[in-house]
Amino acid sequence: MAGSGETVSNKHVLFKNYVSGFPKESDMYVASTTTELNVPDGCNNGVLVKNLYLSCDPYMIVLMKKSIDPRTFTPYTPGSPLRGYGVGKVLDSRHPGFKEGDFVWGTVGWEEYSLITSFQPFFKIQDTDVPLSYYTGILGMPGMTAYFGFYQVCSPKNGERVYISAASGAVGQLVGQFAKLMGCYVVGSAGSKEKVDLLKNKFGFDEAFNYKEEPDLNAALGRYFPEGIDIYFENVGGKMLDAVLPNMRSRGRIAVCGMISQYNLDKPEGVFNLMTVVYKRVRIEGFVVTDYYDQYPKFLDFVLPCIREGKIKYMEDVSEGLENGPAALVGLFSGQNVGKKLVVVARE
Repeated sequence: MAGSGETVSNKHVLFKNYVSGFPKESDMYVASTTTELNVPDGCNNGVLVKNLYLSCDPYMIVLMKKSIDPRTFTPYTPGSPLRGYGVGKVLDSRHPGFKEGDFVWGTVGWEEYSLITSFQPFFKIQDTDVPLSYYTGILGMPGMTAYFGFYQVCSPKNGERVYISAASGAVGQLVGQFAKLMGCYVVGSAGSKEKVDLLKNKFGFDEAFNYKEEPDLNAALGRYFPEGIDIYFENVGGKMLDAVLPNMRSRGRIAVCGMISQYNLDKPEGVFNLMTVVYKRVRIEGFVVTDYYDQYPKFLDFVLPCIREGKIKYMEDVSEGLENGPAALVGLFSGQNVGKKLVVVARE
């Protein structure tokens, strides 16, 4: 019984050791301990959560590296569970903002049950007429990243020309659809024919291409944007960013969301066309979604009606079972996912 102190088995995905390059499944392992189904005495404001869905996100590879700047990120601790965004159900609470039975999303451990003592971020789910798994994606961190990155960082205007790299992922698929709602011309790139077809036929992009089939990215972008790019939503970095810069229009904007091509490199690639930023007056701005969490209600007011009215399409790539979490996360970095990658721990 929830909150009764019953002792249950608690399966975890534990981090083995710091990685160099891409992570492997062997860099993580699954083990079980026991957990009491109540918040321990002395844990004021603690919340015990049964995890339902876990989000696989590219930033997690950064936390696996010992070389990251501790002023910016807190790396994973060997022997401890991975942590990331997830959706769960409150089993016991000593926090005034959460009660037993509440559904929540925020940062949790990769485990069946998590004791939450830090609430940055941690949100109560009010709207349950949409799938709870959506709060790992379109209604959670990736959705907010797409929304605020596009509407606030990019400052779009009707009819502008928008390019999105890694466009079939959790963020890219949404940015493209937001841009179409603005009346923009939208092109995305992805790494397979299946993903390219999805961009055009499901998500409504005007054009899309497989970057792996383009020997000259600069020339490819010139074909799709003969008049140049107004907005580039950057998810890849490296050679892609270098090809985009000469194709930017005067006073274009680049929102730097991530650089997945660089996460596995011990020595990041250089960018050589930066002088175009000067003479084309291009604005490049990085952003972190946590800066916008105080505006979550504003985001929901926009996105929930779009989902309910069918204005936005959304695609998930689901792995069943916590024991399949390592494979799901590793597959993210080789492009195996089609849509938002998540792991089902338990279904409610």
